[in-house]
Amino acid sequence: MKKKILIGLLVLLVLIQIIRVDKTNPPVDVNNDFITVTKAPVEIAAVLKTACYDCHSNETKYPWYFNVAPISWWAKDHVNDGRKHLNYSIWNTYNKERQNHKLEEMYSEVEEGEMPLSSYTIVHGDAKLTAEQKKALTEWLKTVK
Repeated sequence: MKKKILIGLLVLLVLIQIIRVDKTNPPVDVNNDFITVTKAPVEIAAVLKTACYDCHSNETKYPWYFNVAPISWWAKDHVNDGRKHLNYSIWNTYNKERQNHKLEEMYSEVEEGEMPLSSYTIVHGDAKLTAEQKKALTEWLKTVK
């Protein structure tokens, strides 16, 4: 009985690989991008690209696990949700009030250690922010107008 269940689960795992996620990124206009608009310093831009842009921009780099269902479904849902809440690629299309609100959210999320998500940094160790990176990023975010 256990053998049949295991074989059934294996067959199911193989079959669900047919359902692929869309890994097409929307086009990027650098004139709307957060780093360009805010003239972020090189060090800050590097932190943002490494720790934030995969889920919060149209510049997602899809790693190998985006080819394995059901992990790919879960990860794509996180990217879609991240872009819905904040998309650095369309920063300049946000009105000033929304930009200010997003800056406050970024500041508090980073300061409180809520972002980047631990589920992301487990697989992407380079995205885990050091205390110095958090301090530099939050201090810089306070200066963005």
